[in-house]
Amino acid sequence: MEFKLDWRDNTKLRKLCEFLESSSFVNALWKQSNIVAVGRLKYTDHGPVHAKIVAKRSLEIIRLLYKGGVKPTMVTAHGMGFHDSELVVVAASALHDIGHVVHRHDHEIHAIPFAMKILDEVLPSIYSGEEYPIVLSEILHAIYCHDAMTPPLTVEAGVVSIADALDMEQGRARIPFSIGKVDIHSVSALSVERVIVTEGRERPVMIIVKMRDPSGIFQLDQLLRRRIENSGLKDHIYVRGEIEVTGEPPLKMFEMKL
Repeated sequence: MEFKLDWRDNTKLRKLCEFLESSSFVNALWKQSNIVAVGRLKYTDHGPVHAKIVAKRSLEIIRLLYKGGVKPTMVTAHGMGFHDSELVVVAASALHDIGHVVHRHDHEIHAIPFAMKILDEVLPSIYSGEEYPIVLSEILHAIYCHDAMTPPLTVEAGVVSIADALDMEQGRARIPFSIGKVDIHSVSALSVERVIVTEGRERPVMIIVKMRDPSGIFQLDQLLRRRIENSGLKDHIYVRGEIEVTGEPPLKMFEMKL
């Protein structure tokens, strides 16, 4: 699958993305993740499209945080560069759900050995000495902590967890629901029309979730709120939910702020 992102002048990130795109092993795991999640469990997408969306959102968030003065852990703890932080969030985003090939239950744990095998192929060509195990360990940490049950201990891991929850446009809910079943999970997922990540005024990151009816609030309250509260980045992110009714002109009913 094409895995081109806005890597700008980050040659390390470009090399990682080119590897992910060309790796038959990675692409097979992405495909198999969806065979399990969608084909067998009848849940929402956890395959290659989801991986790329999360990677894109992670890049957007980490760059806005850095622009707003929030230094990532790769810089503060290891004395490395911001480019390394970008690589960590993209690698973790790309591989966070591959544990579904074993089972959805404990998939964040099952993902670790697969991720180690993949990263062993590409990271030594980018990093040497102690930088290699540092980058490897921080990627694995972000993968393990992407679910809301385990609090992230780094800025990068918090970013990946939040980005995972933002893949909710047009029915792409991150709260898994049974395909074909009509309940609050499926109805709320279909309500979310667009997610926008942009620079905020009061805080570095503004997340705008546009919905067509109030059921979409369930997605924000049950998933996004928990992710942000557990991420360690709550004070740097502002979420606004907008519900619009089509008309002449369109009527904005109200805004919900987290």
